[in-house]
Amino acid sequence: MKTFKALSALLSYPSRDLQQAVPAIRTVLDEGVLPEAAVTALEPLLASLETQDIYDLQERYVLLFDRSRTLSLNLFEHIHGESRDRGGAMVDLLETYRAGGFDLAGPELPDHLPVLLEFLSTRPIAEAREMLADAGHILVALAERLARRGTAYAAVLEGLVAFASANPETEEAQALLSQQDDNPEDLAALDAVWEETQVTFGPDPNAGCPVSRDILARMDPPPAPGMQ
Repeated sequence: MKTFKALSALLSYPSRDLQQAVPAIRTVLDEGVLPEAAVTALEPLLASLETQDIYDLQERYVLLFDRSRTLSLNLFEHIHGESRDRGGAMVDLLETYRAGGFDLAGPELPDHLPVLLEFLSTRPIAEAREMLADAGHILVALAERLARRGTAYAAVLEGLVAFASANPETEEAQALLSQQDDNPEDLAALDAVWEETQVTFGPDPNAGCPVSRDILARMDPPPAPGMQ
């Protein structure tokens, strides 16, 4: 299930380590979890991460995922906003992680998509498919919104939609797709949207590195006995 670690890495803030790991990610994606067409569609993103200037990559990532609430990778935000229902859903998801022996180690919220994918990399494929199908309407909306922006990141969400067999015609998906996209250039409007501080459900954000810190390292299997 290294595929989900690879997808988690691709949706994480670009770094030089990620750039250097692109060849390993390509190898992992060929393990057959995603449809072949979905893997092929990821190549433009892999190529851009591998060859483009890291600061340009980081700037584009922030513009997409940090300045556009409709593209937020915090999944529950799309259905609960800042309501109390979101807090309850977050606690339930956190308990699911803990029951599976998975603990958050950084400031990300439990519903952050790269965190969820990291968790799913530790679960049986049928369970991973079921959890992603439960969030299928959100994945469909994110995939469509990213495609509208013409960004290569759309291929990651489209791959997850294909894996989960998510139906874009459901009432829930259509309701999300009917919402107007944020304008990342309207800083005043975005400040108003984000002015409320998010609740932290994980550990102290100042204590240690994010849970995704080991994603790239753990793509490689542990050394065989006697080889350490």
